[in-house]
Amino acid sequence: MAQLSSTLLYIAFILYLIGTFFFGGAIRDKKGKEKKEKDRWAQLGIMTTIIGFVSQLGYFITRWIAAGHAPVSNLFEFTTFFGMMLVAAFIVIYFIYKISILGLFTLPVALLVIAYASMFPREITPLIPALQSDWLHIHVTTAAAGEAILAVSFAAGLIYLVRVVDQSKPSKRTFWLEVVMFCLITTLGFVLVSTSFNLADYEAKFTWVDKNEQKSEVVYNMPALVGPHEGKLVKESADRFEPFVYMPAIINAKKLNTVIWSFIGGTVLYVLLRLVLRKRVAAALQPLVKNVNLDLTDEISYRAVAIGFPVFTLGALIFAMIWAQIAWTRFWGWDPKEVWALITWLFYAAFLHLRLSKGWHGEKSAWLAVIGFAIIMFNLVAVNLVIAGLHSYAGT
Repeated sequence: MAQLSSTLLYIAFILYLIGTFFFGGAIRDKKGKEKKEKDRWAQLGIMTTIIGFVSQLGYFITRWIAAGHAPVSNLFEFTTFFGMMLVAAFIVIYFIYKISILGLFTLPVALLVIAYASMFPREITPLIPALQSDWLHIHVTTAAAGEAILAVSFAAGLIYLVRVVDQSKPSKRTFWLEVVMFCLITTLGFVLVSTSFNLADYEAKFTWVDKNEQKSEVVYNMPALVGPHEGKLVKESADRFEPFVYMPAIINAKKLNTVIWSFIGGTVLYVLLRLVLRKRVAAALQPLVKNVNLDLTDEISYRAVAIGFPVFTLGALIFAMIWAQIAWTRFWGWDPKEVWALITWLFYAAFLHLRLSKGWHGEKSAWLAVIGFAIIMFNLVAVNLVIAGLHSYAGT
């Protein structure tokens, strides 16, 4: 059953990739008879995406059967579920607005999310006692669904910015838009770097002393640039070198090491892209969005937040507080994950306030959608991977 689950996820990934190319064929500027061809590409794109979603849903169900619990208990499972809900949200919004360019930007984000998830341990393991509750299904799935709907707002906002930001001359707007592109490419860099070291079968072992003075062992699958608190490298061969610095106990050094390598890989990949394109990445994408209806794109971005915000509120705050009261006898603490969930909620509350009360439409609203997604990804990546807390099990 576990093997079937993995196969279905792989099939979904391939179908999403194919769907992206179909949506690319659907955005060409055609008229008359050729417009029917354009519509055919769009139909192929959404059909392929739906089949891919069904395949990923099959992955989710079969893994649930194999594990005996909802597969959202670790970073691999949560992130793949997040990607699945992102595709589901896109499918619903596509049938409402019928805008093909949204598929060309949303599906690659879903692909990056799933590829990112696949770099973490995929073994099915029993739930730790803290997670043995029905609230695991309720809280985590609802929070992921809310974040996925909000991610559609990011895709629409990114389309809007690529369309309106003047790429003919350097400015603060072009700089920050290119930073967004760099961050997306960094995710792909993480996948490539992780895959490379996995294929090389790289491994370095550390012994370290935990807060209870107990010796433990941690295995690095990438060369150690930063080491664990009070750690000592067990050198088994000449290519295992000492880290530059050892981290304090509050930092998960192994996962911070992964983030650093991701940044290095992303930087190299970004530089190569710039050399090939001979222009900014956002400038290279601009011809794809030249016929975009800006008002419609702006509306999609807003509607995604209007729907995703209450879903996120239920899952990440209300349901989370109920479960925290049951598990830890307090509904709120200052755990990093809780704090950043609150920050995310406050940001999107401000988004809606500025949109409805202050008239922040168009480009201002698009920038807010992009910043909001950056906060979500910081919560998913940095908080889960680097900062130690009560939710650290999510990063294993």
